[in-house]
Amino acid sequence: MSAIGVAVLAFNGVSLFHLSVPGVVLGAAEAVPGEPLYDVKFCAEAPGMISSDQGIGIEVMYGLELMQSCEVIIIPAWSDFSTVASTRLIEALQLANAEGKLIIGLCLGAFVLGDAGLLDEKEATTHWAAREAFAKRYPKACFRPEVLYVAANNIMTSAGTVAAIDCCLHLVRQRHGADAANRTARMLVTPPHRQGGQAQYVEQPVPQLASDTNLSDVLTWARANLSSNLSLDMLAEIARMSRRTFTRRFKDATGSTVSKWLNAERVLRAQQLLETTDLPIELIADEAGFGTPLSLRQQFSSHLGTSPSEYRRMFFRERESSVKAKDFNSGRGAKLPIQAVSTVP
Repeated sequence: MSAIGVAVLAFNGVSLFHLSVPGVVLGAAEAVPGEPLYDVKFCAEAPGMISSDQGIGIEVMYGLELMQSCEVIIIPAWSDFSTVASTRLIEALQLANAEGKLIIGLCLGAFVLGDAGLLDEKEATTHWAAREAFAKRYPKACFRPEVLYVAANNIMTSAGTVAAIDCCLHLVRQRHGADAANRTARMLVTPPHRQGGQAQYVEQPVPQLASDTNLSDVLTWARANLSSNLSLDMLAEIARMSRRTFTRRFKDATGSTVSKWLNAERVLRAQQLLETTDLPIELIADEAGFGTPLSLRQQFSSHLGTSPSEYRRMFFRERESSVKAKDFNSGRGAKLPIQAVSTVP
């Protein structure tokens, strides 16, 4: 199986973090050890030396023609969102879009996709600090300022900074399944999926948890025991906190209530089972902790806008489309539809 080509745009003033995220995340994704799923390369409007936001010089070997031979194109956070993308870059992105390639705008990189007209009538997001400018500049986009990332067909956009990692892990999950995304996340020592959205970060200080808090261990334990009848009182007791203290610290750490967090984690577990097993819906509902198929269907509809059965069919259709696209190997890239999602129920 040949690796999927990824073209990441580099430019003067580019964020070193955002430039490196696709290579770090997608570069860690493997079908089996030693068999990478992605081949990440970097391009610029003019090949040669560029200067990053940290003043570090980077030599870029490829021009925008690299986008023509890759299936995935990623635009890192734009250094100045008030600066409109060049005509040459816009035309390259429009051509890639016409060919159905997957185009991702990380953080303020979403502005470049907007300049190219790729966000019209599509859900999109960007860093919360630029939400007003974004909504005003691209009125035809369906702006989702509260989410960490969102996908609509062949277009994906993410919120600020660390959400770029979430977005790239989502790509791995959608194309290669939960197991591949989880393995990648473990290699990066990061959660495969974060609950909540960026709304909890808007002009808010990052909450500081007490050093003796073992909340992380409790969350890990809860994920491993989702099939059990978990309750707020049970988790608070395991954390050795009062119900009130646990509730407050849980909300500070996750941006969610215990019940919403558990439902979201159980949906993720159900997704994994639907993707990787042939278990009937009744057994998946029990294994994920929903108890009944009706409860599973209700939560699936609330979080993902679809049913478990349709999700299973959709996932296998996408996997088959991905395999066919790679076998075709035309260099033009086939359109691989991705379900529009957000991390906020």
